Amino acid sequence: MARGSVSRASQSLDKYLQEIGEVPLLTPEEEIELAQRIKQSDQEALEKLTKANLRFVVSVAKQYQNQGLSLGDLINEGNLGLIKAAKRFDETRGFKFISYAVWWIRQSILQALAEQSRVVRLPLNRVGALNKIGKAYSALEQEFEREPSASEIAE
Repeated sequence: MARGSVSRASQSLDKYLQEIGEVPLLTPEEEIELAQRIKQSDQEALEKLTKANLRFVVSVAKQYQNQGLSLGDLINEGNLGLIKAAKRFDETRGFKFISYAVWWIRQSILQALAEQSRVVRLPLNRVGALNKIGKAYSALEQEFEREPSASEIAE
C-alpha cells in the first residue's frame, strides 16, 4: 500500500517537473511589465510571473531535502513564497525578480520545516541556531577526525 502511494507521488512530481520545464523563461523587460500589471491586480500577470520561476523554487527546495518534509511539500511551500514575492516585488529598484524572490522562497520553506518537521515546535530563530551548531559540529569533526567538545563547538 505505502509503496503505491510513494510511486504515485513520485510520478506526479515527475510530471510536475516536466510541465514546469516547458514554461519559457522571462526577459528582464517582461518581468518589469508583469510586475507593473501585478500592482494593478492583474491575476494573469501574477500567474505568468510565478509559472516562469517555478524551476527556481525546485532548485531551492532540493537544498532542504531530508530535513523532515518531502520534496513535494518543500516545493509547495516554496511556491507560496514565490507568490508572496511576486505580489510584493518592486521593479523600480533595478533588481531581477528572482534575486528578490529567493529570500521569500527560503523563508517559506524554513518556516514550514520549523513548524511541521519536528515533534516539538521550535521558533524559527532556534531552528537556525541548531542548524548552525550542526554545521559547526560536522566541520570540526572533519577537521579533527574525532567528535568535537562542546567548548570547541562554542568557539
